[in-house]
Amino acid sequence: MTNIVVQSLDSNDELLVFRVQVIEGDSQTTHKVELSKDEYQSLTDGKVSPEEFIHCSFEFLLERESKESILSSFNISVISRYFPDYGREIINFF
Repeated sequence: MTNIVVQSLDSNDELLVFRVQVIEGDSQTTHKVELSKDEYQSLTDGKVSPEEFIHCSFEFLLERESKESILSSFNISVISRYFPDYGREIINFF
């Protein structure tokens, strides 16, 4: 079973920053993820918290690649470059 732990690190008027740990058994990875408040609003319409949105985004990624393949530091907007269906599919996670 995979456990995704999302912790808010920092925020300002435009950007939210999170640390995400993906834990599978004795193995784990840690990721720093940035999310612009505009993109958060655009993708979620405020239906879930930013932390829930990041969690859902990692569920999306883990359905498509291993935790070791996920970048250690990235802006959430990068996901759609690798997975063009992200914007359409992420709403199915919440």
